[in-house]
Amino acid sequence: MVTTHAVMGAALVTLLPLSPRLAGVAALAAFCGGVFPDFDLLVGEHRRTLHYPDYYVLCLVPLASLAALQPDALTVGLAGFVGSAALHSIADAFGGGLAPRPWIHDDHRGVYCRLGRRWLHPRHWIRWDGAPEDLALCGVCVCVVLLGADRPIRLLAVGALPVSVAYTLLRKRLPDLAPWLVE
Repeated sequence: MVTTHAVMGAALVTLLPLSPRLAGVAALAAFCGGVFPDFDLLVGEHRRTLHYPDYYVLCLVPLASLAALQPDALTVGLAGFVGSAALHSIADAFGGGLAPRPWIHDDHRGVYCRLGRRWLHPRHWIRWDGAPEDLALCGVCVCVVLLGADRPIRLLAVGALPVSVAYTLLRKRLPDLAPWLVE
């Protein structure tokens, strides 16, 4: 779920030893970076157009180094955004495939890897987006954010939880509802 990706990025940044003046910027940037790759649902082929499990990591190395050497809002924010987008892209390979009903296991596309010029196969550790274990992971990440982040990020994380619950409850019905929703 996109909410899991967003909160997972914010939770990861929350665990980093950042100065209080930069922690909020980094967590907000990570939350946004966790959402960003899924905009390819609107502008291209999902898990291929804006998902870069390889290139985000390659960009993250110098950005994280720069943020460590010159910590300010811009460098820490960029590193948080790109790091969370990388985490999102990599995590999609550990979920289900791209088919409308990924629980059937009839699609072997997890996420596209440009360096390998191929689709990485889904590992189904989280069986599909919106599966109960996806909701559980989101809940754990929300707890991490609640324990360590500033109030605005805590509010974002808590706000993501009811969206995640609703999506989990509706997920298996969405393929049947999709034509009706598009109209």
